[in-house]
Amino acid sequence: MIDWEPLWLSLRLSLVTTVILFLIALPLACWLAYTRFRIRAVVESLVSLPLVLPPSVLGFYLLLAFSPSHAFGKFLDHYLGLRFVFSFPGLVIASILYSLPFMVNPVLSGLKSLPPSLKEASYTLGKSRFSTLVNIILPNIRPSLLTGIVLSFAHTIGEFGVVLMIGGNIPGQTRVASLAIYDEIQSMHYTAANQYALILFAFSFTILLIVYIVNHHFSKVNPLP
Repeated sequence: MIDWEPLWLSLRLSLVTTVILFLIALPLACWLAYTRFRIRAVVESLVSLPLVLPPSVLGFYLLLAFSPSHAFGKFLDHYLGLRFVFSFPGLVIASILYSLPFMVNPVLSGLKSLPPSLKEASYTLGKSRFSTLVNIILPNIRPSLLTGIVLSFAHTIGEFGVVLMIGGNIPGQTRVASLAIYDEIQSMHYTAANQYALILFAFSFTILLIVYIVNHHFSKVNPLP
């Protein structure tokens, strides 16, 4: 009988991570799209670094940073009562950092594809920056927003290396679905591993199919001028 707890934990981790990522990535992508500071290239490189950095490397440094035996982790534990190693909050932080480019890059691409005339026309009509963002910019990059949300969610669902390093493999706390598959294979329970894998495969394929269908619909109904 399959244990559904790792799947629910993966789902909860993905939902929390995606919501926080959206709140972080939207202002960050706007800043990257419109700023003229030379430091932009450095920030873009840091944001995209998880795309090429092995997840075990990121997980290792997060483990060192948050460990109570090191200065920063000791400060968090002693003065703030926070311990991120081998805990669900630690998984969330690791997932946010690891999935950041999957949210920022699609939104940034959508912002860069907008004609500057849209924003300039809104300012000419007396609209504020916030009003322009909410009423003009965001509605015109809905496919990019949807892509970022779905990719971030799906990427978090399939994380393995970084969650193993920072969260360990604690049942009910940090044992997500990808780790459950690994455990079942190590125990030579291939039937259970196959069940987990099929569920993740079907889920990932379905949400990707949805995003492609919706983006295709938006491109036909609202073609960019």
